[in-house]
Formats: sequence, C-alpha cells, structure tokens
Amino acid sequence: MPANQARIHGFSCLLASEPILPLRLPWEDEVMGNRLDAIPPWLRRVGIELLGWLLIVVGIAALVLPGPGLLAIAGGLVVLSVHYVWAKHLLVPIKVQALRIAAKEVQTWPRIIAGAFGGCGLIAAGAVWAASPPMPGWWPFGEQWWLPGGRVAGLTLIASGLIALLLLAYCFHRFRLRGTAWRRRRSTPRRRR
Repeated sequence: MPANQARIHGFSCLLASEPILPLRLPWEDEVMGNRLDAIPPWLRRVGIELLGWLLIVVGIAALVLPGPGLLAIAGGLVVLSVHYVWAKHLLVPIKVQALRIAAKEVQTWPRIIAGAFGGCGLIAAGAVWAASPPMPGWWPFGEQWWLPGGRVAGLTLIASGLIALLLLAYCFHRFRLRGTAWRRRRSTPRRRR
C-alpha cells in the first residue's frame, strides 16, 4: 500500500490527495482563472487572507455558540492553504481524522438513525428558536434567558442541522454503499476459466 493511503474500516482511501467532499474551488477552474487575472494579485491575496481568517474566527466562535464550528475552521484552513504551506499540513491530520469519524458513524444502523434524529432535532430546535415563542409560565429564569440569540441563533441551528444531514447522506453514500460494494467484490470467489 502506498504511503499516502490508509485502511479505514476494511477499504483503502487516499489521505493526501482525495478530497473529503467533492469541492471545486473557483481558482482551480480555467474559465474562472481568466476572470481572476483581472483582479490585481495584492487584492486577491488580501481577499483570500480575510476570508480564510474570518472563517477561522467564526469557526472558533461557533465552537461555543450554535453553528458548525469545526466545519468553518476547516473551510478557513482550505482557503488559507492556497498561500500557506502550514495550512496544507494542518489539513492532512484533520482530513484523516474526519475520514475515520465519518466511516465510524455510518458503520451501524443505530448510529445512522441517531445522526438523522440529531440533524432533524437541530432543525426542529432552530425552527422553534427562530419563531421566538413567548416565555412559558414554568420557565424559572428571567425573560432574557429564554431562547437567547433570537432568530439568528435559530437560523444557525437550522443551517447546522441541514449540514449535518447532508454530511450524513454523503458519508452513507461514500462509506456505507461503496464499502458494501467493495466487500461484496472481495467476498465473491473468482471463477476459474
């Protein structure tokens, strides 16, 4: 097995060159390249720097607030990896760990169902939060502690739930369905001619 491959739950995957999600960045496209050449290089660099660091700061804030914090941090590292080698090196262990966790989470049906209920629960909680119902009489704390953050917090919960469900579907397709086909191919004996 080559050095840049690892075995995860019975099948091999590329760690350094295979993307976690099929993502096409605008600066990789030849058509976009012509439009990006019209932007001065210093402005491109500043824009990439601002976007990358903004995503990392928002991701760190979303670790304690409702929202997809780790996803935003990884997105910031992807953007910064265009110009920084250290960001590329940080992405490799993140990608390896993400692939291991993703493969583990769709390994059994109870985990898949729990993930689906978790995503749907986030969407439901976000819908209630965004609707901002009045404080019930049984609430023991002050009104300022009833659904803090308002509609913005509700919308970020809904977005987090949708992202969780999309990632679950992607992982199910990539690791569960492809892994099953791989196991079937390996388990069927070859016919001799």
